Amino acid sequence: MNDQATLAVEATGLVKTFGQNRAVDGVDLRVEAGTVYGVLGPNGAGKTTTISMLATLLKPDAGDARIFGHDVRHEAQAVRRLIGVTGQYASVDETLSATENLVIFSRLLGLGRAESRAKASDLLERFGLTEAAKRPLKAFSGGMRRRLDLAASLIAQPPLIFLDEPTTGLDPRTRAQMWDTIRELVATGSTVLLTTQYLDEADQLADRIAVIDRGRVVAEGTADDLKASVGTASLQLRLADAARLGAAQAIVERILGAGAAVSPEGARITAPMADPDRVADLLVAFRDSGVSLAEMSVQKPTLDEVFLTITGRPVAQDDPTSDTDRVLEGTLA
Repeated sequence: MNDQATLAVEATGLVKTFGQNRAVDGVDLRVEAGTVYGVLGPNGAGKTTTISMLATLLKPDAGDARIFGHDVRHEAQAVRRLIGVTGQYASVDETLSATENLVIFSRLLGLGRAESRAKASDLLERFGLTEAAKRPLKAFSGGMRRRLDLAASLIAQPPLIFLDEPTTGLDPRTRAQMWDTIRELVATGSTVLLTTQYLDEADQLADRIAVIDRGRVVAEGTADDLKASVGTASLQLRLADAARLGAAQAIVERILGAGAAVSPEGARITAPMADPDRVADLLVAFRDSGVSLAEMSVQKPTLDEVFLTITGRPVAQDDPTSDTDRVLEGTLA
């Protein structure tokens, strides 16, 4: 990360304790302005607690944090003018329509009556909710509620937006729409700090990713950096003739110089690919030996493998020692 770049978020040694539970245990974050920064981890890892401290909803027990240079402890009002916070559950009134909700939020933020209605109309159109503008929220789907909540957080057009697991529970189509919206927010000048437990979401959206586990940042970097940290890409081969599996394995080990994993079912071979230039030699050797391939592909390490390697458990596995984040979901609503 370029030290000269404007930092939207700079946090050092953040700590938050609830009773005997050290929910956040010395988190450091540096988020460049104009980027999407992903905070990845399972439930209970400390993601929401961290966001709550950065958004001035909780006071850190230790450490420091600044939002565009403003201290979250001593300049909380200045920080709040710079941020929007969207939690996992819509911060809206179920009995009112989408338009009425957005107008109320706009008036609370100091906009006049006409300006509030214009802002509500603009946001409903931007988030594809114009046709449902007059419906009460109790008739909205989960995806529509989530989009309305995000719309509400953008009324003041904040330069920094905290999105706490914004696509949890959404269907694939609505998730894709939310991803497009997040990309648009950054393209129009906002910075997004996104917490998620979906590895593909972090991979698709984030310029940089912090992996948090049990209250600590255990890895940080671009998606490619993190993948490279757990190993090289692998070569996936499927033979046309399963009877040639032994011969093919011997050729792979001779050419690539590494042990190959063989799966008799489907006549498949997987081999680490430290030197991509050697793949051409491998194909020539296969041809000379009469080994025919039905399929060949290169598989990079995934973020699933990164998380499993770093933490020793899959990202979807909850941490049974802490329900702090679940409790705090209500704080962000």
